Amino acid sequence: MKRVHTWFLRHAQACVGSLGALVRAPLATLMTIAVIGITLAMPAAMIVAVDNVVELSSGFEGPGRISLFLKREVGDAEAAKVAERLRRRQEVAKVEVISRERAYDEFKQQSGFGEALAALERNPLPIVLVIHPSNDAERAATLEQLARELGRLEAVELAQLDLEWVKRLHAWLGVIERGVQIVGGLLAIAVLLIVGNTIRLAVLSRRDEIEVSKLVGATDAFIRRPFLYSGLAQGVLGALLAWVLVQASLWLLSAPVAELAGLYGSSFALGGLGADLSGALLAAGAALGWLGARLAVGRHLRAIEPR
Repeated sequence: MKRVHTWFLRHAQACVGSLGALVRAPLATLMTIAVIGITLAMPAAMIVAVDNVVELSSGFEGPGRISLFLKREVGDAEAAKVAERLRRRQEVAKVEVISRERAYDEFKQQSGFGEALAALERNPLPIVLVIHPSNDAERAATLEQLARELGRLEAVELAQLDLEWVKRLHAWLGVIERGVQIVGGLLAIAVLLIVGNTIRLAVLSRRDEIEVSKLVGATDAFIRRPFLYSGLAQGVLGALLAWVLVQASLWLLSAPVAELAGLYGSSFALGGLGADLSGALLAAGAALGWLGARLAVGRHLRAIEPR
């Protein structure tokens, strides 16, 4: 028990001493923390941006819709029966029936061929059933299978799946997420270099003190301890600054984004750094600060020996 108490006491002394050293050099400390904070804020902001895009896309009216163009001889009564049977399916959330008259009016207004359509003796457009899939059928493979199955119904002439934009969106999100991972890895290396260079300068500035400590029997672990706490503290403080920068940026953007979403009739609001991402950001800052200090001090301590 006494040994454990001594161990905690030594680490507490090293932690307090390292924090004191940072306070005694405020300008250098603030510059290092600022650089680490900005470096960590960039990938964090990119992750939040991707999460918001995913959230925005999920707020659309389903991932895709299936349009069933019924055969010409199918009337309104039979179309209503087909729609009712489809509504009972687990994969279907809603079925919208577009009559020939409604399809004719919409096509006439949107196509610009009103005069040409007026010359026709009868309405050539079929009844269309628009299938809105349920949440259980949101995967692209499931939707494609459902579209093929519905296309084989006796009353259906053609089944068309509106899914290309979903595939493109997910492809773009995959590219962006991979880019975030690459940028995050490069910036993590940058943080290691920043902390490592700071600790290297601290070790060199205390070279004489380290030599004397080794002369009186101090181990490398004892000498290394305050430098590790210094790197850890800088990493954590840099991560906290990154969190503040990202949250402040989101706060500044929240009002314009809400106004833009309102113009499109959406209630979308920017999401911030949640508990999981905030914890991951702090853990990453602490780990990178400790690791950068560990690599730098380990290398330079081996080069310093009493003369």
